[in-house]
Amino acid sequence: MRKILIIGIGAGDPDYMTVQAINALNRADVFFIPDKGDEKAGLRNQRLAICERYIKAKAPRFVTFRTPERAKDFTDYKANVADWHAAIEQSYKRMFAEELGEDQCGAFLVWGDPALYDSTLRIVENLLASGAIAFDYEIIPGISSIQALAAKHKISLNRIGESVLVTTGRKLAEKFPSDADSVVVLLDGDQTFASINDEDMEIYWGANIGAPEELLASGKLADVKDEIKALRVRLKRENGWVMDAYLLRKAKDG
Repeated sequence: MRKILIIGIGAGDPDYMTVQAINALNRADVFFIPDKGDEKAGLRNQRLAICERYIKAKAPRFVTFRTPERAKDFTDYKANVADWHAAIEQSYKRMFAEELGEDQCGAFLVWGDPALYDSTLRIVENLLASGAIAFDYEIIPGISSIQALAAKHKISLNRIGESVLVTTGRKLAEKFPSDADSVVVLLDGDQTFASINDEDMEIYWGANIGAPEELLASGKLADVKDEIKALRVRLKRENGWVMDAYLLRKAKDG
C-alpha cells in the first residue's frame, strides 16, 4: 500500500531537524514539493537543501506541484478555505495516483510542526476518508516557530500558573483575549499587533526564525511596533516572503 509521510522540518534552521525526521527523509521514494511561484522560491529551495543535506539512503524523486491559490474576494472565510483545500486535495489525489507506486513511500515537508496551523494533515485525512485512493500515512512532529521564538528570546511561553493562548492575527483582530496571560500569534499578515494600544503590553517578535535572514525584536509594544512593521517590510522586499510569530503579554507589576 502507498505510504505518505508528513514530516515536520522545523522553523527554518536545518539543525532543527529531529533524528526521527531525518530517518523519515531516508524512507521516502518521492517528495512532493509545493511551488508557490518565484516570489517564494526560497521556501522551495530550503526544502531541497534539507533533503540534500540529510538524505543518504537512496536517490528519491522530487515532484513539484503548483499550489492552487485561495480566492482573495470572499464573504465566508471558512467556506473559502474549504474550497481552497478541496482544490489542493484534487492535486494530491492526482499525484498519489500518477507519481507514487503501489508500494512506494511519498513525503511532504511541512514547516514547523504538521499539527499546528498547517493544512497538509487535514487535506490528507479528507482524501483518505473520500476513498478515492488507498494509502496509509504517518506524522513526524517538528520544532515549531513558537518553540524557536521562545528559545531565541530566552523566555518561557507561560508564567507560573498562567495559561498560553495560541491564535491567529485574524482572531486577534476580533478581540484581545481577556482570560489569557500570554498570547502567541501566528499568520498575521495584517500586522494586527500595531492596532493594539496598551502601554503595559510587551511583545516578543521573530520572523523567518532559524533562517539566515532571521529578524528579532522585543520590548514594550508601543515602543517597538513601528520598528517591527519596518523590519517586516524590509524582509518581504529582500526575500519575497515573511513568516513571523510573536508573543504578547502584560508587563509584570513592579
